[in-house]
Amino acid sequence: MPELRDSIAQHYHERTKYDPETIAANNQGLDWERQPLPFKEYKIGTTFDLKPYLKEELVVADDAASVWWQRLSRLLFCSYGLTARMPTMGNPIYLRAAPSAGGLYPAELYLISRGTPILSAGMYNYQPQSHSLIQFWESEVWQALQAACFWHPVLESTQLALVTTAVFYRSAWRYRDRAYRRIFLDTGHLLANIELAGTLNDYRPHLIGGFGDQAINQLLYLDSEQEGAIAVIPMADLLDVKQNLPLGQTALPSATQTDYPKIPDGELLGYCHQATQIELSTISKENLAAVTSEQLIDDKYNFPFCLKVSTTTSPIDWGANLEELETTILKRRSTRAYNGAELSLDELKALLDFTYQPQQYIDQGLDGTPDYFDLNLIETFIAVSGVTGLEEGCYYYAPKAQELRQIRFKNFRRELHYLCLGQDLGRDAAAVLFHTADLKTSVAQYGDRVYRYLHMDAGHLGQRLNLAAIRLNLGVSGIGGFFDNQVNEVLGIPADEAVLYITTLGRPR
Repeated sequence: MPELRDSIAQHYHERTKYDPETIAANNQGLDWERQPLPFKEYKIGTTFDLKPYLKEELVVADDAASVWWQRLSRLLFCSYGLTARMPTMGNPIYLRAAPSAGGLYPAELYLISRGTPILSAGMYNYQPQSHSLIQFWESEVWQALQAACFWHPVLESTQLALVTTAVFYRSAWRYRDRAYRRIFLDTGHLLANIELAGTLNDYRPHLIGGFGDQAINQLLYLDSEQEGAIAVIPMADLLDVKQNLPLGQTALPSATQTDYPKIPDGELLGYCHQATQIELSTISKENLAAVTSEQLIDDKYNFPFCLKVSTTTSPIDWGANLEELETTILKRRSTRAYNGAELSLDELKALLDFTYQPQQYIDQGLDGTPDYFDLNLIETFIAVSGVTGLEEGCYYYAPKAQELRQIRFKNFRRELHYLCLGQDLGRDAAAVLFHTADLKTSVAQYGDRVYRYLHMDAGHLGQRLNLAAIRLNLGVSGIGGFFDNQVNEVLGIPADEAVLYITTLGRPR
């Protein structure tokens, strides 16, 4: 009996793995003459300047329109606004509130308005370089959005929706086919910011990952060869009691494709994106009814006779009215070098607590159940090289039990330097966290589209780690390039777990 062929998502993952024997041959250098611009320009449209609403003294408290614009301005700025300018030999690099691999920022952020007395119906693009909205289409499009999202119930009551898209070449210019992974990790960073910025401004984002791709692309007038819709996020206004809505379905399955041709290098990203799309005709009411909500299940691994360390701790204090959260979002930077010093066990516990235990933060006004696609599919392993009060080795983090379970005893600094492609960040970090998933099981549940969901969820978790670390004055940096198979072998992570993302933690140099 012939062996079943891998699905296109599994095939893509295998094809884009970094391997010590082939990585040098694949590193062909960058074509600087074709370097993509990180901003999208519209030649026509109506511009709404949001900068004045960042200045508290210009906002009149009893002016409803002024306050509304302030909330929207802060929401967009804390999600994806420009927060720093770095001079370079060529064009300066503008850093944003959300991190992006290589500073390439493949994501675009769109706003769709149902039509309110303050903001007319239509579609808008967020312009980070000028912190403004440009209305490029003034017309009623909400019903088309609802149809493209299979009449998701949250869209019945909301008035605004954000849509994130990806301009593929911005990442592919540097990372080639592997860029597809980084695009969704970067989108996950952005989704985490939107979730937290929403709380700061009395919005509740509702995440939708199951939609008709071509319908959304056509709605936004995207060239689907160059740019594609990634996530739809209706924004429930918490100051309107009618918009305090129950949670809805975030993820829908796509087809699982096993019959695909031989795909040349350089075309794998585009083929995979097309194959993971959902067609409007493939989802019926019966299909929607059959999709069950994420269910609470036990932690996946409970290794016998292993050392177990509780991670329960007091929550991080984000200040009065969450003012320290906004400050942290805007000052976040990826650490470039660590000094090799240790973290304390309490610091590691606090990082894990904010990332995985949101229910601990309800008293501070944060959402205790933020939207993800399916965290039951994501596993977390931590290589500990220097944490005071914790033995060196590799640990499995069990979020439901809130404990670390040791699976290997060893100092991995030298190996981590190698696994992270020779980056000193891996060697000098006090702890290195790995997000993984069983691709075969995940594809069986959601089809090939799950590859998107997994990386966005991993990026979302990674951004929460970023913010917690910055709040505690620690260093943090995400790594999307690593020797995939060797990670499992060296650290003792089960072979079925595909590594999605790495986050390094330590004390900055």
